[in-house]
Amino acid sequence: MFTTQNLPVRLVRLLAGLFLYGIAISLMIRGNIGASPWDVFAQGTSRTTGISFGLCTIIISGIVLLFWIPLKQKPGVGTIANAVLVGAFADLGLAVIPQASHLLFQVLLFAAGLFILAFATALYIGAGMGPGPRDGLMTGLVRVTGRPVWMIRTGIELTVVLVGFFMGGVVGAGTAAFALGVGPLTQVTLKWLQVDLHGKSSRTHMVDVDVPAAIQPGEEALCGGQGDPPLR
Repeated sequence: MFTTQNLPVRLVRLLAGLFLYGIAISLMIRGNIGASPWDVFAQGTSRTTGISFGLCTIIISGIVLLFWIPLKQKPGVGTIANAVLVGAFADLGLAVIPQASHLLFQVLLFAAGLFILAFATALYIGAGMGPGPRDGLMTGLVRVTGRPVWMIRTGIELTVVLVGFFMGGVVGAGTAAFALGVGPLTQVTLKWLQVDLHGKSSRTHMVDVDVPAAIQPGEEALCGGQGDPPLR
């Protein structure tokens, strides 16, 4: 019941997924025990420049999309919406969610964010309207260089997390928990929402996912069984 070719429904799924994704990021940031590599990068950029976290996320997404041009990657509606809205929704969440000061609340905020992010990822993957900017960068580099996904992904994420850390982003137990947990959690929520990335199920074949040219956030992990987190 969660998959359809109806465009308005797909748009609602996309927007709901991106809204929840932004809120999930803000929950993990407020937990202050570490975040995903790209969010560490955005956090460090925000602390260095004084620009809001969400706006930094949007700017970074725009810069990443520029790298799509020489890689000849084609964005979808979901790609543009992802680049603009995730950062805006993250700023909204940061405006209303207080900073946790006690370790228990920090862990609870982070855990809530991680679970919501996995659910949000499954929602907008199921909309089938284009990959996130960072996933497109990764898949484009894999195609052009011929290197394996794990090598390209590891190189990208190590680079951004190190740069983000030296600019003041928070790297901690949450960063490791994100790397280990979001892939399996997303796989579970994809099953809940009946999203079949391979299109093998008669109940879920209507999800418009182009594999491998436009791997959705988290798809490379779930299809390949690597358990890596989505890049957005």
